[in-house]
Amino acid sequence: MDNNSKVLKLKTKSSIIQLIIATCGTFVAAFGLFMFNQHLLMSFSLPLRMILMIVTQWIFFLVPAILMVVYKEKLSSMGFEKEKIPSQIGIGILLAISMSIILTVLPIILGYKDVAGDYAYTQTWQFAYEFIYRILGVALAEELVFRGYIFKKLLQIKNSKWFAIIISSLLFGLFHIFNGNIIQVFVTAFIGLVYCIFREKIKGCTLLSLIIAHGVYDALIVLWVSIL
Repeated sequence: MDNNSKVLKLKTKSSIIQLIIATCGTFVAAFGLFMFNQHLLMSFSLPLRMILMIVTQWIFFLVPAILMVVYKEKLSSMGFEKEKIPSQIGIGILLAISMSIILTVLPIILGYKDVAGDYAYTQTWQFAYEFIYRILGVALAEELVFRGYIFKKLLQIKNSKWFAIIISSLLFGLFHIFNGNIIQVFVTAFIGLVYCIFREKIKGCTLLSLIIAHGVYDALIVLWVSIL
């Protein structure tokens, strides 16, 4: 085995170890947050609870962030781009609206509202907060982990986009097992697959675009279920 092969093998092994650590750390954080929400969250006042709901989502990215610091990796390596930020945001909004029409509005119109959810918000501030929470909390953390760090590590392990797309999407689905059921696992795995395909096939769709698309799409579910 020549030196180049040895170096490649060592890098692959390192990426596998980092992926395992990051994935385990993320799933442990998900279970910990699930327990916190079940037993402690409601004991706080509403304003503090609103802040905690956003901030606690960031713990999902804690272990990957530590690994990035240790191995001196930059956010740009995961798909963040500094150019044309308004365009990236616009693409994310358009994708969210398109997904919302197909996956939420149409099912509700066809009589499957219960499948979409059982939200019943009535106040403007509730809808406004939902967008903030979904974008800056849920979407930011989950996209950084699954379409960012994990996707990148999978590519380093095996230089195949479809390998990274499928495995990261499956992990994304399993990640939701604590807050849902087996049906939600399959649904979120499918949505994760869609997000990956968006970034790979749509020009100008970056990790920022996916954060916006993910957050706005989730928030729109609450909006449509509440008003339709």
